[in-house]
Amino acid sequence: MWLNQLKIAIVQKDVKHLESLLNDIPQLEDLKEIENALYLLQEASNLIQSLKDETASSMKQIKKNIDFLNSAQADRSAKFDIIS
Repeated sequence: MWLNQLKIAIVQKDVKHLESLLNDIPQLEDLKEIENALYLLQEASNLIQSLKDETASSMKQIKKNIDFLNSAQADRSAKFDIIS
């Protein structure tokens, strides 16, 4: 049951479900189940790292976009002063 839920969470890239499953790891007795769990936990780790890298890349791109937009705006202090 737990292994099936772990598989589903990995396929769906459901980080919250993965977190809840990792907080409640059952005691596995069968060697085959343990091997499957180890493989799935490695896949979950790879998935989390991949999502983390994607997020970092997106954040860098957003920062570049903001910097570009800020540089393209006219300088607000460079107004034509007719009062002086």
